[in-house]
Amino acid sequence: METLGFLMDGFAVALTPTNLMYALIGAFVGTLIGALPGLGPANGVAILIPLAFSLALPVETALILLTSVYAGAMYGGRISSILLNIPGDEPAMMTCLDGYPMAQQGKAAEALAISAFASFMGGLLGTIGLIFLAPILARFALTFGPAEYFALFILAFATLGGITGKNTTKTIIAALIGLMISTVGMDIATGTQRYTFNQLKLFEGIDFILAIVGLFAISELLLFIEHRVKGPQKSIVVGKLNLTFKQLVALIPTTLRGGTLGFIAGVLPGAGASLGSFISYTLEKKAVSDDSQFGHGDARGVAAPEAGNNGASSGALVPMLTLGVPGSGTTAVLLAMLISLNITPGPLMFTQHADVVWGVIAALLIGNFLLLILNIPMIGIFVKLLSVPTHYLLPIVTMVAFVGIYSISHSAFDLKFMVVFGIAGYLLRKLDIPLVPIILGMLLGPEMEKNLSHAMVISDGNWMIFWQSPLAISIWSLAAAGLILPMIFGRRIRSKMQKANTTGEKLITD
Repeated sequence: METLGFLMDGFAVALTPTNLMYALIGAFVGTLIGALPGLGPANGVAILIPLAFSLALPVETALILLTSVYAGAMYGGRISSILLNIPGDEPAMMTCLDGYPMAQQGKAAEALAISAFASFMGGLLGTIGLIFLAPILARFALTFGPAEYFALFILAFATLGGITGKNTTKTIIAALIGLMISTVGMDIATGTQRYTFNQLKLFEGIDFILAIVGLFAISELLLFIEHRVKGPQKSIVVGKLNLTFKQLVALIPTTLRGGTLGFIAGVLPGAGASLGSFISYTLEKKAVSDDSQFGHGDARGVAAPEAGNNGASSGALVPMLTLGVPGSGTTAVLLAMLISLNITPGPLMFTQHADVVWGVIAALLIGNFLLLILNIPMIGIFVKLLSVPTHYLLPIVTMVAFVGIYSISHSAFDLKFMVVFGIAGYLLRKLDIPLVPIILGMLLGPEMEKNLSHAMVISDGNWMIFWQSPLAISIWSLAAAGLILPMIFGRRIRSKMQKANTTGEKLITD
């Protein structure tokens, strides 16, 4: 009952005209961003953070806007998957297997409607799971001391590669780069300058927002410039919607299974929506009595992964809000936003900033209904966006990022620094080094160092404090498993995902 009371307070925040308007704008813009191949939710949120700051929005309004963009981008990723056989982002890859064959059979409108319904069900299930699980986990996290928190940060880095990560070594290198960057500035304990080179701008460290926008938005533009190949746009024909209510009802069991599995995958740090969509599709195929149509345009093959990846997007917010450990790349960007607003995610956030937390959760519930309303009647608008040449869209998006950053600090130095991060991000992506671990290292580094110092002061320099409590030992054990198991099973799962995708592409070609 206490949880429901907090949720009602959250609705009071989310249903104010201003917050409702920004939730609607975020859902619409997020869907547009998600529909563009390659951008994805992390880039979308990163690009809009400077805009949220430049508008001087209240904390809860800014977060409602960005979480709505996050949810909308997860919805939008399926549009290009179904119509062009090009995933909007990695989690939407599994939607190509049956979504594109449906489009080729003249059922593009049905596939888009089914994916919107499945996304709604998955997002709704994930948000309900967030409502009930997050407070429990937050209360449990109140028992953590500095040793347990330090072990938790190690767990976050150990699981960062995730089960679908490509290269554990490169992931660790990226995390170490982020941790090194986090040491720039004044040491809080001693007041010593570290790697500032007597630059006043570096005394307070490197701004997360500059790093995020540079690494994601600017590097994306540089990659686009490199790979741009001009050619005719694919013609996109959606056709008329002939989906019946009975057909949607028949898909409810599929969406319930997919949303539940996706939520569980999202809660696990490092697993995320890609794993959620994959296991939802794979297990749905095994659960049904007749899977002969999977890969040939089966509606269940569209509904399962869409419910899975949207359930995972809500699940990824659980560790971020309760423990301060992001469950996905996008929640790492949201974590940076919170820290920039002087809000520390963690168990105390549910008491110190209850209006913000529950306002965002209520906005997610409302946003799912808004997205369902937007995504079915307004699908034509989103489809037309895919016909706009990308060489017009990306420069505009980048310009928005520049204007947003400059409007925050009015500093040319910040713009130059952002470009430096953009070039670095481009080079790192060419080397196939992931960017999210760098951001995570920058975000968690200061808190990790603070808890390390605090634990050493309490124990009078005795390192055994990190292994003295049963809780700390359990977290260290999970960290070891999170580091080792992906090395053993990760390659097998990735090969299955690639095999499934290749098989689907072959079926589509045939």
